[in-house]
Amino acid sequence: MTASPLDNSRGVYVDKLTAQALRNLPKIDEMAAQDIFSNSELTLPEELIVKVCREVVDEERNKLLEQEDYEPLSSEDLLKQAYSQALSLARPNLRTCVNAAGVVIHTNMGRSVLSEDAAKAVYEVARSYSNLELNVKSGLRGNRHNHIEGIIKELTGAEAALVVNNNAAAVMLVLNELAKGKEAIISRGELIEIGGSFRIPAIMDMSNAHMVEVGTTNKTHLYDYQNTISEETSIFLKVHPSNYRIVGFQESVDPVELCNLAHEHGIYVYEDQGSGVLVNLEDYGLPHERTVEEAIAEGIDLVSFSGDKLLGSAQAGIIVGKKELIERLKKNQMLRALRPDKLTLTALEHTLLTYRDTKKALRDIPTLRMLTKSYDETHIESENFISRLKSKLSQDALKDVELESLKEVSRAGGGALPAIDIATSLVLVHSKRWTATQMKDCMRLQFEEPIICRIIDDALALDLRTVLSPEQTEYILDCLVTVLETEPK
Repeated sequence: MTASPLDNSRGVYVDKLTAQALRNLPKIDEMAAQDIFSNSELTLPEELIVKVCREVVDEERNKLLEQEDYEPLSSEDLLKQAYSQALSLARPNLRTCVNAAGVVIHTNMGRSVLSEDAAKAVYEVARSYSNLELNVKSGLRGNRHNHIEGIIKELTGAEAALVVNNNAAAVMLVLNELAKGKEAIISRGELIEIGGSFRIPAIMDMSNAHMVEVGTTNKTHLYDYQNTISEETSIFLKVHPSNYRIVGFQESVDPVELCNLAHEHGIYVYEDQGSGVLVNLEDYGLPHERTVEEAIAEGIDLVSFSGDKLLGSAQAGIIVGKKELIERLKKNQMLRALRPDKLTLTALEHTLLTYRDTKKALRDIPTLRMLTKSYDETHIESENFISRLKSKLSQDALKDVELESLKEVSRAGGGALPAIDIATSLVLVHSKRWTATQMKDCMRLQFEEPIICRIIDDALALDLRTVLSPEQTEYILDCLVTVLETEPK
């Protein structure tokens, strides 16, 4: 085939068909002026729409030049592609999702959900000035850390409390203050790594604490600590195993005995609880998880835990314990870089105030409500969902679908309550037209608010335990009907 010159600036020669396809590419200004870009959903300035159109056309031109036997897109398809990219650019990247996966504290989906009360309080503080660092009584500068310390002390029995921006920051701050240049003794079975490659040994190193390991992976005895104490020993560090459990032939040191040994030698005991608990979950059908109040009563000098895990609030690191040590932490220069903002403090305070009434906390704090929901409740929800779905589907679509409920398990997630099965009832959707993977992808990608599901036994699985409201349930139903009433592409 005869070659014809195309782009003198690049010295490229192409066949006649490609040259014609290149001449047919739409003009950028004309493309950007199309009515489709007047859609009210688009809030982009004209120059950004022009930029998107240029990028789409440039990409098409490159494919024509670089790929043999490339089938060119029509001007209409290029316009749709440009509109889709413009719409994506106009929408925020961070948006709400519907959690139908059954993981309560879902790390990838923002962990805990705020209660309505806490969310409203955050909204009010965000849209106005506040007394974050203003002492209203005196009119002078105040301290942001004072707002929330009282309620934390009340709920935990601690002498004092301090809030930082997350629990990893809490660990770093405590070790930097109490063990900088000194020895911190830790059991080998507690040298954990959690999500995001957060490793206790690395944090200890960054805090300038000298790590000393004792015991073995599965067994550590009191004499292991006792035989390792030196003049340089400053702290015993206890770390919650977070997202794993050692079972079988294992043993750890009783916290009271550990505190007695430490205090005899003038050594501090610090416990990183990871996901702090303020209510006894055993009372609500879950295995016992040691509460923060129990740790303080056992004599632990400092305890830190997350605000956005089992506590059910915003991301934060909460440190409680001896007043003398908390005061030292408040004077550490590192605190300035780790302090929480007004929105975090607001969400945390309103969540903690709810804990004064345990029944109210179980009802109003989503994390607690979802964790303590019984299997029978989830089974009723799944059966009602199936009945509603059948009533919404056309007879033709219903012929290709099989619906059933299945007893399965939910997870706490977020490194909390590891290896604990929470009995739940799933909705399983089998389709003759759609594979489970196709349905799962569609529910995540096709709709404005992504719906996150899972797959079990080659079926789409929905766990309504983690669906937050009747409105979200209705949204899932409508989206699922839309999927099942169409043919896969």
